[in-house]
Amino acid sequence: MSACVYIPVQNSEEEVRVVLDQLPRDASDIVDILKAEQAPLDLWLIIAREYFKQGKIEQFRQILEEGSSPEIDEYYADVRYERIAILNALGAYHTYLGKIETKQRERDDNFVLATQYYNRASRIDVHEPSTWIGKGQLCVAKGDLAQASSQFSIALNEDQNNVAALLGQACVEFNVGENEEQYQKALESYKRSLDYYKRALRAYPNCPGVTRLGIGYCRYRLGQFDKARQAFQRVLDLDPENIEALMALGIMELQTNEADGIKKGMAKMQRAFEIYPYCSMGLNHLANHFFFTGQHFLVEQLTETALSVSNHGLMKSYSYYNLARSYHSKGDFEKAGRYYMAAVKEINKPQEFALPFYGLGQVQLKLGDLKNALSNFEKVQEVYPENCETLKVVAHIHVQFGQTEKALEIFRKATRVDPKDAQAFMELGELLMPTDPGATLDALKSALNILKRGGEEVPVELLNNIGVLYFEKGEFELAEQTFKEALGEGAYLSFLFERTKCLTVDCNAYNGQYWDLTIFHQLEENGISLEFTWDKITTLFNYARLLEQQRNSERASILYRLILFKYPDYIDAYLRLAAMGKGRRNIQLSIEMIHEALKIDDKCPNALTMLGDLELKSDDWVKAKDTFRAARDATNGKDSYSTLSLGNWNYFAAMRSEKRGPKLEATHLEKAKELYTKVLMLCPANLYAANGAGVILAEKGRFDVSKDVFTQVQEAASGSIFVQMADVWINLAHVYFAQGHFALAVKMYQNCLRKFYYNTDSQVLLYLARTHYEAEQWQDCKKTLLRAIHLAPSNYTLRFDAGVAMQKFSASTLQKSKRTADEVRATVTELKNAVRVFSQLSAASSFHSHGFDEKKIRTHVEYCKHLLDAAKVHCEAAEREEQQNRQRLEVARQVSLAEEAKRKAEEQRKYQLERRKQEDELKRVIQQEENFERIKEQWKNYTNTSGGKRKDRSHFEDEDGGNGERKRRKGGKRRKKDKRKDHYEQEVDMEDEQEEMDEDDAKQMNGRDEEMVRDNHLAAAGLEDSDAEDDMGESAINRKRKAWSESDEDDEPTERIRNPSPDGYRDSAGSDEEPRGNGRGTQIDENDDY
Repeated sequence: MSACVYIPVQNSEEEVRVVLDQLPRDASDIVDILKAEQAPLDLWLIIAREYFKQGKIEQFRQILEEGSSPEIDEYYADVRYERIAILNALGAYHTYLGKIETKQRERDDNFVLATQYYNRASRIDVHEPSTWIGKGQLCVAKGDLAQASSQFSIALNEDQNNVAALLGQACVEFNVGENEEQYQKALESYKRSLDYYKRALRAYPNCPGVTRLGIGYCRYRLGQFDKARQAFQRVLDLDPENIEALMALGIMELQTNEADGIKKGMAKMQRAFEIYPYCSMGLNHLANHFFFTGQHFLVEQLTETALSVSNHGLMKSYSYYNLARSYHSKGDFEKAGRYYMAAVKEINKPQEFALPFYGLGQVQLKLGDLKNALSNFEKVQEVYPENCETLKVVAHIHVQFGQTEKALEIFRKATRVDPKDAQAFMELGELLMPTDPGATLDALKSALNILKRGGEEVPVELLNNIGVLYFEKGEFELAEQTFKEALGEGAYLSFLFERTKCLTVDCNAYNGQYWDLTIFHQLEENGISLEFTWDKITTLFNYARLLEQQRNSERASILYRLILFKYPDYIDAYLRLAAMGKGRRNIQLSIEMIHEALKIDDKCPNALTMLGDLELKSDDWVKAKDTFRAARDATNGKDSYSTLSLGNWNYFAAMRSEKRGPKLEATHLEKAKELYTKVLMLCPANLYAANGAGVILAEKGRFDVSKDVFTQVQEAASGSIFVQMADVWINLAHVYFAQGHFALAVKMYQNCLRKFYYNTDSQVLLYLARTHYEAEQWQDCKKTLLRAIHLAPSNYTLRFDAGVAMQKFSASTLQKSKRTADEVRATVTELKNAVRVFSQLSAASSFHSHGFDEKKIRTHVEYCKHLLDAAKVHCEAAEREEQQNRQRLEVARQVSLAEEAKRKAEEQRKYQLERRKQEDELKRVIQQEENFERIKEQWKNYTNTSGGKRKDRSHFEDEDGGNGERKRRKGGKRRKKDKRKDHYEQEVDMEDEQEEMDEDDAKQMNGRDEEMVRDNHLAAAGLEDSDAEDDMGESAINRKRKAWSESDEDDEPTERIRNPSPDGYRDSAGSDEEPRGNGRGTQIDENDDY
């Protein structure tokens, strides 16, 4: 049954029935009825909403605008809510129009109209929540989220459970999280949004299913995927045809990257497409799926449909992007670039969708537009600053611009961001290779380790580059291992290194014939496979170069011929075989190999230049010059080596002895200088051109400048194993020789021989011998020439030079003012050898022409014989002088021996005297100790004898006045203290005097010392009188003996010292009996001096 509304007829009970499904196309009829019957405003709103549902937007707008006209406002002035509802509906309508509008001007106009309608509603009732909610939605559409939040907050302040306001605030918080760049702050926004959605559900549990979409989105952003899936499934339970929920679940299934998940996800996408085939999001996801399945025609159809139904900028950007990458994958770069550009234009900023910028940069890079490509990739970097792929592309573009340092910085950042990216390390190593071989090797080794740990296949190019770097560093064993690893296992390696028994060929028979490939045909006939892929040719060639560097030319030649057997057009192999022939001085063989290379490419500059060098060595000057010119013309003058070779040709032409003239020489030298300078202008790092320029400067006499040039070239050449420039060492030595610095020249020649020629080059040895000759080091000169003769025995010039050196040594020795007989005898020997050498040269010159003048040789022989005659006289005189010297030396030796014997006898006598003195001293000390022991025994005897006499003392002294005796006792006590003090001081003084005596005084006063020692011991025992004033000439022992014999009332000094306590005085004064112990200690003899 169709829904209908009834419009009351004014001033009547009748009603006009309006069926909502049958609303007239012209809304003016309905408006007239509503106005004529003065229908309630809620009917205006119901009919307008029905028009909107039917898609009749113009009628909807017409009715609402008539319902909000000034006449209606004036007539329905008392009706507030319905008027506000109509104004808010118009405001919401214009908000929607502004949101979907793409043109900025029209977009702003709609937002202005919406603002006006909301303001009119606020003027009717400022507290109406629906108006604030509408204003909040308008702010959300404009992107002013902060203002929108404040509008929704006003509505919530009026009613905390306002569902619309809660949902609006939740939408605001979710969008804040979407726009937040900091992850933690974004999570906080998503959490707040989820709380608002929960509050809305608690306030109104019967909310439509679409409300739970927001909960699902929040859960998804918070990483709670299971709960998000539950929320989306709940939406489908409430609304099975909800497109957004189906799309969300489909995307989550696709993101599992599992077959079952992808199948389920595509089923949901298809279901959404069946429900509503014009959902741009679903169309874009379907197009993305078909792109990866390779169904590009479906991609194009779906994206074109999505573009036709979508007005949303971001959705259109996705559609353009899918269409662009479809054309990109098909190789249509022009169309792909146009659609990438269209996708970029639909985006306000790269943070919204960065992939179109990346695709556009790729297309522009392919088309050669490096500047714009760099700009687009940098925009991607703003969004993803640590994306390794973008970093590598940007670094590559900087390399194209020549900004090497910037590129290195970016590549290093890429390796730090992703230490497992082997490609980043490989590209970093390739960029570092020209400047820092060590860092290059580290980077390439890191890439190799990453690939091995990941179980990935290692590219042959990577292993080849690592092997070359080891080769350059001189680590030949590591280089060989790396080359073998790159080549893998093959029959040719077994042939070279394992020497399998299946081979019956004689390798040495083929090594001399570099063009013979019979050995490889025989290997294949024996069933040994010689197949290897094209990407291993370079590695095999480098391996052969390594063997050649290790002086294993036989195996190297086999590898070169193997390359030519499988790839006959590989010119470099021909050139290396030619170079090996040249090293063996087989010029004809080298020329034949180069002609084979020229059959492949008759304009190969390397082959032509090498051919010119060989022709120059063959003394074919005209052909050499034509060949060098042909090499230069083949590269339009851009080949620096051919220009350099022409410079060398002019230099050699200037130095030719048979045609040497001042003008011609100057002309050739100037031309050579011009060509060397031209090469240096094209390539400032060309060491050979710099060496040539230094040679020209040296020929012109500018030795200081040429020395600086040679030194710089030498330093630069020392850094690479591939640059073996022995010539610069020899040239630098020549400069030192010309300046008279013979020691430096000798050192430089010796270093050159050791470093480059293993001390086996006769020509450099001749240079060294000449330097010794000029430095008047005749013996060193002769030794050097003998070494050269051993290396080149057929070189008679070396023999002549050796004879001259021996002759010069002999003449210089005989001219010395002082010479020994040995020197003269050595001179005679050298002269005889020189005569023998010159005689051999004279005999040889009669059979063969060696360039010697026979008269000159005869002159040398005669001069040497003359020196021999003179040497005999000098030898006799030297022998006589030597005999006299020996006699003088013998006399001096005898005198020295006699003096030595006398000195030893005197030392022995002194030693015996010293020993006797020590023995006498020891005896004296022993005697003193014995005397001391005897005195101690006497003291003990005296003590025992005087003990009985003290016991028989009389008691008459006790009857005397007690006071007087007490006084004497007190006085005696004080005197005793003074006497003890004097006693100790005297003892110390006597010990000091004894220590200060010297040895002679001790001998003279030996008897007196013994008496003093006895007195000292008595004083230490307390038997000596300590009164300093008693000096009667008697000894201390005699005085004590006299005191003991005169009175047996004498007290013992030791007892007095032991008991000085005042208690003894009290006892003797208060007792009638003779005191014991303490009483004896206080008795004082009147005859004593105490």
